[in-house]
Amino acid sequence: MLAAAAQVLARDGAHRFTTARVAEKAGISVGSLYQYFPNKAAILFRLQAEEWRQNGELLRGILEDSTRPPLERLREVVHAFIRSECAEAEMRIALNDAAPLYRDAPEAKESRVSGTRAVQNFMREALPTASEKQRALAGDVIMMSLNAVGKRISEQERTEQEVDAYAGAMADMFGAYLSQLEGSAAGPGCRGVSSP
Repeated sequence: MLAAAAQVLARDGAHRFTTARVAEKAGISVGSLYQYFPNKAAILFRLQAEEWRQNGELLRGILEDSTRPPLERLREVVHAFIRSECAEAEMRIALNDAAPLYRDAPEAKESRVSGTRAVQNFMREALPTASEKQRALAGDVIMMSLNAVGKRISEQERTEQEVDAYAGAMADMFGAYLSQLEGSAAGPGCRGVSSP
């Protein structure tokens, strides 16, 4: 049923997504569909929850890969996040009316907590000489910026090159921000400027 729902959403878009179309695509009656999902918002929420789980695992996997330099991982996370936001745009539009119902769902809370923990751990590694307060601020700034820009970019159709250009620019900004923070936390003389 969920595979059928994802295909209907991709094929017909958010405005034409109905339980009848999902049931037809799945080869079952609408009544059978209602035994599992009371309405289309429930189906879409389940698809969104699965998307959160998959994206969370992907992003955490990148952030937690300590075999690679932090700024390289940050760049990859930014690109993966922005691409994901663009891919999920139709679902977000479809779920807009049901947002108050799913925003506080356990799956949403679990995803946020897990993501926050991964970002905090990453910031400890990326900013070893910064204070906890600086790390927390940097993590919040990056995540809020990613969310806002990702949502904005995904509001209209964009080419893959445009998406990559936005993601690259954001990754460059975040990298410069973290480098500047780490340089100032380490003290003067650690910023690449030789002292007299």
